[in-house]
Amino acid sequence: MYIWRMESPPRTARGPVEAGKPPLAARPLIGQTEATELTRLFKMLANDTRLRLVHALERAGELCVTDLARELEMAPQAVSNQLQRLTDRRIVAFRREGSRLYYRIADPCVPEFLDLGLCLLEETGELPVGKGEEPRGEGSVLEAEASHRPE
Repeated sequence: MYIWRMESPPRTARGPVEAGKPPLAARPLIGQTEATELTRLFKMLANDTRLRLVHALERAGELCVTDLARELEMAPQAVSNQLQRLTDRRIVAFRREGSRLYYRIADPCVPEFLDLGLCLLEETGELPVGKGEEPRGEGSVLEAEASHRPE
């Protein structure tokens, strides 16, 4: 099965420094307000479905709810609810094409955050290196896209 999608525009920034943010060591020590906001952000991201959505979007670039639901093997309404939370925090953004909404990662720091988390798990032995879930077989949105890309 082939799922057509438009390529999302390339992100110019890939992490905090590339996004024009100062390096962590150069920032002043965070205060209570910043610590509280970071805690809220980490709690919002501390959800297996949201992390998987972010990873799926990073891998594909842009997907609609139906394709994300198929990829995560979840109900579209459950995916939509989690995407709304990510949209509210400006982590993901969407565009409308007809009756479909196509989601993409909006915050350039988020993929780096997820990548760092996976790196930390691998380095501490909590996750074998490169041993995430096996790619979905036939019917996977990402598999279908990969098999129909021009070479």
